[in-house]
Amino acid sequence: MATSRFRSSEPALDALYDDLSSHYLQPLWELRGLLTPTPRVRAVPYRWRADDLTKLGRRAGELVPIDRGGDRRVLAMSNPGLDGAPFVSSTLWAAVQYLQPNEAAPAHRHTPAALRFVLQGDGVYTRVDGDPITMARGDLVLTPSWTFHEHHNPGDVPMTWLDVLDLPIVAALGAVFFEPATGPEVTAGRPARSATERRWGAGAGLTPAEARALSPYSPLLVYRWTDTDAALDALLEVDGTPDATVRFRDPSRDRDIMPTMRCEMRRLLPGTTTRRDRQTGTRICAVLDGSGTAQLGDESFDLAPGDVFVVPSWCTHQLHARTRFDVFTTSDSPVLEALGLHRSEQVDP
Repeated sequence: MATSRFRSSEPALDALYDDLSSHYLQPLWELRGLLTPTPRVRAVPYRWRADDLTKLGRRAGELVPIDRGGDRRVLAMSNPGLDGAPFVSSTLWAAVQYLQPNEAAPAHRHTPAALRFVLQGDGVYTRVDGDPITMARGDLVLTPSWTFHEHHNPGDVPMTWLDVLDLPIVAALGAVFFEPATGPEVTAGRPARSATERRWGAGAGLTPAEARALSPYSPLLVYRWTDTDAALDALLEVDGTPDATVRFRDPSRDRDIMPTMRCEMRRLLPGTTTRRDRQTGTRICAVLDGSGTAQLGDESFDLAPGDVFVVPSWCTHQLHARTRFDVFTTSDSPVLEALGLHRSEQVDP
């Protein structure tokens, strides 16, 4: 495929442009839009309704068995601004995964890191490098880069959760690897509490005194909704404010749960309107409880439990709660902070 061929009415310059094109070179003085006063972002604000996600997931469950669905029955969110790419933004991938009763999604691993936020249901467990972790509504489960993981639903009701991966980032770096598991499938029962919780989930700042070599991601692979819920209520009470946010952190070190993704949960009391803000990087948000609205740039979206919406980089963002409103957020902020590119500001209404 040839590169762009620029033209000039001056014969000598036009000949230069022809030679540059044949050598896959382009003249900077003819290029426009490489450096812009503010970010030029292709992704647009968008909301995926819970009702649509549930109905379409159920239909996919009836028509697409796991083996036909490429190991996973997943509906990838395709941002309308990305020309059909299966990405929620240029840096993050988001989807809803639907698992039928008595189904299992086989084990595999990949270099893109993943997280699961459970939108509805319980009874499913995921096994991460052999450690079985139960999943229930409001739980956050981590699947770090290059860890084997599989999903099992031994119950009699389907389950839906939100998947977020740093796949576009890893793909842009040319570092995507994938490997299915080999050997016999493990179907042993699951304990009431996973090994990762028993070792790292004691809470109150308690961690093993002699920790083994630490990996780049949090050694605690599940953050339970009961703990998150209690922390939000405590913050609202002690601060006396109608707006509280908790951040999911690595209990072994003061950092985010993964090198590429930040996770937070925000609670607004009824009638609360947040200040407008904007920041570089993508925010993917999912409503766990309550109803409200999101004003994203010039777009306004009504929100209900299970709705998922995306806030593109440098897009203004404001929430209003009609009832008590719980919103989970994943962002790529750790990447931008590591590169010195994170910028945020409050915007006057």
